[in-house]
Amino acid sequence: MSLEQAIPRQPLQQPVSTPEEIALVGGIPVSTLSLDALIDRMLGEAPLRRALDQRPLLIFDCNGQGLSMNATDKRFRDNLAQADLIHADGQIVVAASRWVGQPPIADRSSTTDMFIDSLVPAAKAGVSYYLLGGEEKVNAACADRIIEMAPGLTVAGRRNGFWKPEEEDAVIDAINAAAPDVLWVGTGKPREQAFCVRNRDRIKAGWIVTCGGLFNYITGDYPRAPMWMQRNGLEWLHRMGTRPKELAWRYITTNPHALWLIWKHRHG
Repeated sequence: MSLEQAIPRQPLQQPVSTPEEIALVGGIPVSTLSLDALIDRMLGEAPLRRALDQRPLLIFDCNGQGLSMNATDKRFRDNLAQADLIHADGQIVVAASRWVGQPPIADRSSTTDMFIDSLVPAAKAGVSYYLLGGEEKVNAACADRIIEMAPGLTVAGRRNGFWKPEEEDAVIDAINAAAPDVLWVGTGKPREQAFCVRNRDRIKAGWIVTCGGLFNYITGDYPRAPMWMQRNGLEWLHRMGTRPKELAWRYITTNPHALWLIWKHRHG
């Protein structure tokens, strides 16, 4: 859904306190929430959790790469297990929930769509965002772009995704000084998950959402696939074709592995 098609949403009055239904896909518990429901929950829950100084919720995503990494990288698997909610970023995950007889996932909630579709309602509801990740020029351009897309949106702060280990305390201090409702962390798997888990008890935010290369998609540095490819689960093919040096090997190796894992765990 494009920004122009986004329907303004009213934030919930109270945070959702009961766990939503999950589907076990390839060994990962994935939320069955729709994209709209996920955004509604974020806009209602994140500012309230931050205002009450509650521990931030960790929101991670699941796609073919994540399924493969969960099976092969113990550190990533341990970090992913700390998520409060894992949403279906890949169409293969949505389809698999039906193939293997799990509770059906409502629809694909790609992180890019989740972000874009939330901008206008976040601006209307006064929900603040912090952008962490990407190159400096991309991060800055993304912040400028989303304010153009959603006038009135509060970008509490931003920072590029490049820092040394000894600088991490300063990164956390800057985030906490801004005190955003939602912290978007786009430094790529597995670094972003490790950062979130390592620092969740130090970060003052309502929700912490990992988002990979999101900022590059907002600025147009990474082109999105045509809508028909997105709807048919072929966005990965478009990405591989437009960025072959970076992504071809990843998709060639992780997609077949993800399909095998879905079959292997088909009985939950």
